[in-house]
Amino acid sequence: MALMITDECINCDVCEPECPNQAISMGVDFYQIDPARCTECVGHFDEPQCVQVCPVECIPVNPDHVESRETLWQKYRRLQGLVAS
Repeated sequence: MALMITDECINCDVCEPECPNQAISMGVDFYQIDPARCTECVGHFDEPQCVQVCPVECIPVNPDHVESRETLWQKYRRLQGLVAS
């Protein structure tokens, strides 16, 4: 499951540097998460770091990108260059 940032985002800038996959970037109006890079921190941390630091709790699971834990592990390995893409 990739995460997403809702329009409740206040652009506080705390989530972007916490993402180990560089999946978070500034969008047109507020931050956004690239679902192709989001592993919910699988492979790096036990919990998604952006969710942990968000002061307004605006980072839910993206219902358009539901993935199993195994799929997240595969994505992590691909992003780390541990398997061919």
